[in-house]
Amino acid sequence: MKNKVLLVGGFHKATALANSLIHRGYLVTIINENYSDCMSLAENNKLKVIHGDGSKPYVLDDAEAYDNEIAIALTQHDEDNLVICQLCKKKFGIKKTVSLVNDPKKTDFFHNMGIDSVVCAINTITGIIEQQAFMDEMATVLPIGQGNLSIAEVPISQSAPSVDKKIWEIDLPKEVIIGCILRGENSMVPRGDTRLLAGDILVLISSKENQISAIRELTGR
Repeated sequence: MKNKVLLVGGFHKATALANSLIHRGYLVTIINENYSDCMSLAENNKLKVIHGDGSKPYVLDDAEAYDNEIAIALTQHDEDNLVICQLCKKKFGIKKTVSLVNDPKKTDFFHNMGIDSVVCAINTITGIIEQQAFMDEMATVLPIGQGNLSIAEVPISQSAPSVDKKIWEIDLPKEVIIGCILRGENSMVPRGDTRLLAGDILVLISSKENQISAIRELTGR
């Protein structure tokens, strides 16, 4: 069964993130209150698009929010993002909520209000998503806990410099762990002498500061 993700607001960010998630097999629903943005989004027939204010319970109900595992609030307004995440978690039972926050001073408050992950600063998430859309290296980037760690899926192409290398031979930053390798229908927990192959998908656990450099070391891009 495919995982389902709900994105609310943030037209450009939501578009880039949705395309990457769909490419990796996720089912994505986007809520946007701008009608013309919804028409543009609806050109992608793999997207479910709902026109409306995602901070309203009836709109979330129309979007079948209860059927999603993750909700990500990407609007420009911190207060709306908080309401969206709280509704998704408390009313619709979504397990994981992620909120974009424009004001760094609100980060702790959002955590205290029950938001699972808080991404501070628009330019940070924009940079990650644009990097994701441009490089097509990260399937899903979600912060863990207080947002100091992230999980990413990194596909290894035939031309990647890490192909045919053992993990201990790759110069990864210290705060980076390859937690799992997806190889065809199989998955494995790697060791230092595990050799990477073209077509592998690595599940990378890293500090947010070292994530991009680790991906470049693995993929050469």
